[in-house]
Amino acid sequence: MNADQTTNPEAQSGALGAVAELDVLTAQGVHGRRNSEAIRSYDFRQSGFLAPSELRRIRHRSEQFIRALGARLANFLRLEFAIELDRLQIVGYQKFTEGLSSPTHITLFRIEPLKGVGLLVIPPRLGLGLVDRMLGGPGKMAETTRDLSEIEVALVDQIAALVINEWCTHWPEMGDMRPEFLGQESNSRFLETAPADTAMLVLTLNAGVGESSEPIQLALPYSAVEPLVRLLCPVGLPGTTTAASVELPPKWNPELNEVKVPVVAEWQGLRLSAGEIARLAEGKVLLLDSHCTAQVQLRFNQVPKFLGRPGTRLGQWAVELTAAVAS
Repeated sequence: MNADQTTNPEAQSGALGAVAELDVLTAQGVHGRRNSEAIRSYDFRQSGFLAPSELRRIRHRSEQFIRALGARLANFLRLEFAIELDRLQIVGYQKFTEGLSSPTHITLFRIEPLKGVGLLVIPPRLGLGLVDRMLGGPGKMAETTRDLSEIEVALVDQIAALVINEWCTHWPEMGDMRPEFLGQESNSRFLETAPADTAMLVLTLNAGVGESSEPIQLALPYSAVEPLVRLLCPVGLPGTTTAASVELPPKWNPELNEVKVPVVAEWQGLRLSAGEIARLAEGKVLLLDSHCTAQVQLRFNQVPKFLGRPGTRLGQWAVELTAAVAS
């Protein structure tokens, strides 16, 4: 709690020039008296939304999302695409929508199982630059702002889907999050996806090609962010189990699909003296222990991972994996 709740507002009377004292009920459930100057007004509709520590955790997760998003967009556009976090803030819904320029491109979406409707705002100049690149151009931003055509909206929606899907992958604690796209809007005055006093978590990214950049804004209502905050800062009663305490299997990062890893198959079982090695010549036959040759060790980047049996397949040497090496 940021402030104590007043239980007796009439207690403000006092001597002229003296600081009035109020009867209050503290967060510990104890009645007491506090100076009126030490009491701040509290808007319960905003619910304090996020504490500074929670904002720091959200920011850290957002920075991971932005780094991955930059790589995804660069691969998708086949062009170096600069993107960085500008700011992370809490804004009322009405203030946020009134601050959007017109025209603009707003994607409305919902993420199951989260509640509420999110907004992804892409400025038309940036959208036109992305469309130009997707159609084979250099990706240069337009000099003027205008409404997007139907074809341009369809192409920008591909970028919007990539952004939202990438955001969902960075919340593995929630399990399977499924984005659902509800439509587009070009004028924020017609948006009615939440009450005017709804608290919105707004993630602003500076994105663009070269030195030109425009802000992309990802806005989510409190109802959508609340369960994510609980997962980052689990606080449960003694003896209860929170969703964050359940160990989830590791999730594969598709960015690693093309990374080359050296693989070596080897086995032990043949030992020779230095003299025997010196007498080796072409045509000599070495007898191998059949038991040892059936225990081939497969190493990934010099780290043993599997045991297997040697053989051939489709005319090539092969190793059949039989067991994993305990780490």
